[in-house]
Amino acid sequence: MRPRKVLPRLVSLAIFILLEVASLQLLSRNADLQRLWINKSIHGFMGTVWGSTQRVQNFFRLATTNKALSQENAQLLKELTAAREALRQARTDTMRSGVLRDTGFVIIPAEVVKISRNTQHNYLILNRGYEDGIQEKSGIITRNGVVGMIDAVSAHHAYAFSFQNADISISARLGLEGGTGLLVWDGKSSKGAILKEIPLQYKYNPGDTVFTSGHSLLFPPDIPLGVAGASRIINGATNEIEVNLFQDFSAIRYVSVVHNTAFDEIEEFVQ
Repeated sequence: MRPRKVLPRLVSLAIFILLEVASLQLLSRNADLQRLWINKSIHGFMGTVWGSTQRVQNFFRLATTNKALSQENAQLLKELTAAREALRQARTDTMRSGVLRDTGFVIIPAEVVKISRNTQHNYLILNRGYEDGIQEKSGIITRNGVVGMIDAVSAHHAYAFSFQNADISISARLGLEGGTGLLVWDGKSSKGAILKEIPLQYKYNPGDTVFTSGHSLLFPPDIPLGVAGASRIINGATNEIEVNLFQDFSAIRYVSVVHNTAFDEIEEFVQ
């Protein structure tokens, strides 16, 4: 073969090889771009599908979540109801087995179903009657003091005079060994009272506790009633002492009815 014919062929072959190499490099670069584009598309599609799937799962899971919340609320309501009942029973047990044991008084728990507080002759109605052991001439107390006294009884209810009644007085003692007088409502406030007829020779200090004296057949002795306050001299012979009651008559619900088992026997001596 002549040299003139070989040289052009070699040049053509070299150019072909260079073009092939360039094509391969270009194809390789294009493949990376295509692969990147395809990957992005796949990821976007997968994200859309995953998000839709998650929303569907959450939707169906919502019913289960709501059911669980409903059951939890029901359980909490059950526990709250049980706690309230336990508190009510604790109050009742306290009144049944408290400081009044072995005093000769029958003690019956009751609940106030009606109370008046806006007159000078207030009253209470209790949800216990003679079928529950309630008797007339019984006292009504709480842990905070004296509430009133039973006046009439039906089968299932009892009518009582409230201590906030202008016609009611309680025999009370100033301190543990002080003078005895009559405790009456001050006629104005839900926690105000006046201890009357305390002889001047009995000294006291504001802040001393006032107790039931035990001289009444209706109430056991030594029930704390309130705290003594300011005083004034009446007719130069006795003190009248303001008393801040422990019992708030604006907040009475559970009470105890106390009846002196010796009431009728003792009454025979004074008739």
